[in-house]
Amino acid sequence: MMPLLEQFLNNKPLYYKHIDHDRIKVAYDRVKQDLKLPKVIHVVGTNGKGSTGRMIAHLLFLAGFNTAHYTSPHILRFNERFWLNGNECNDEMLESAHKRLYAALDDELRVNLSYFEYTTLLALFAFEECDYLVLEAGLGGEYDATNVIPKILSVITPIDFDHQAFLGDNIENIASTKLKSIDKIAVIALQPHIRVIDIAKETAKEKDTKLIFVEPNYQDEKIKQIAKSNGWGDFLCDNAKTALYALDALQIKYDINNLNSWQMIGRYFAYKSNVRLDVGHNLHAARTLVEVMQNNTVLIYNTYEDKPYMEILKLLKPKIKKLLIIPIDSPRALNLKKLEQALKELDINYGFFDKTIKDNEKYLVFGSFSVVEAFLKEMNEK
Repeated sequence: MMPLLEQFLNNKPLYYKHIDHDRIKVAYDRVKQDLKLPKVIHVVGTNGKGSTGRMIAHLLFLAGFNTAHYTSPHILRFNERFWLNGNECNDEMLESAHKRLYAALDDELRVNLSYFEYTTLLALFAFEECDYLVLEAGLGGEYDATNVIPKILSVITPIDFDHQAFLGDNIENIASTKLKSIDKIAVIALQPHIRVIDIAKETAKEKDTKLIFVEPNYQDEKIKQIAKSNGWGDFLCDNAKTALYALDALQIKYDINNLNSWQMIGRYFAYKSNVRLDVGHNLHAARTLVEVMQNNTVLIYNTYEDKPYMEILKLLKPKIKKLLIIPIDSPRALNLKKLEQALKELDINYGFFDKTIKDNEKYLVFGSFSVVEAFLKEMNEK
């Protein structure tokens, strides 16, 4: 008897130390004859994948196209990963896709596919009636589960250090792995490392890819107006420019003013007028956030063991009035004593989050998807 989707996925671990890169290819070859693929826009990078991808999907949908966006991870609900024409997919739609995918695989593949690999294939079954599917890569590029699917356009968001255990410990290795996912046409966002541009050009020459580089001043005045109206930071302006370049590359007409109605929880999201939520968790994310953080911000924070938390905290310290530690439920969480020791070494005033949000304080919730999830759950319980 086929288990329900939630039961089925609960038996799969979320994190792997080693990944078999061939099994997703085998699984895709097994199911592709049962699929009618939409036009796929593949979004790869270190930061900004979620917001850039959702901006592309949002503008496509409001331009009249049947549009889906597959993203990960989710914050509160699994359905957040599956966005269709402005809404999360409902349980019935996902169960129907699961039923078809489960039937198309043999027992060995069903068991061995990772959580992310299975949900990536699930998105293809759920969204096959769409005109466009914006498909967000996981942590990789060349070997990512999403890269087995033919795409009409690659979008490369800023590439920086993250997931070094999987991707390598220098920017050349990380960029090469991500950029080897490009195919016919690729839009390259503004990059924090000039070396990424060189690697993009080298990779494009090998793969005969047309590269389109985002210009920093593209539609600058209009985007700044939208940003001011919606409280965006500069990094969201850059992501918007990348999204517009993607639509331009596909020669799709859009209304830039539709960005005024874009929002995505966890991407410098205004939970309240004085509370921002951001799922960023690496140095590049911290660098972009410190530029928009107000002075004397109360930082609600925690982190994973493998993140450069000392460097991140040093960077944010000048803007922090006080740091409030929020517990997170994750096997990857940093040991609490190590976090407290780091805060003492950096001389950062800290305490523990007690679900109190004061109207006269400014707050930023930051550190990982798990931090934002924990905050929202605690506030909902309150």
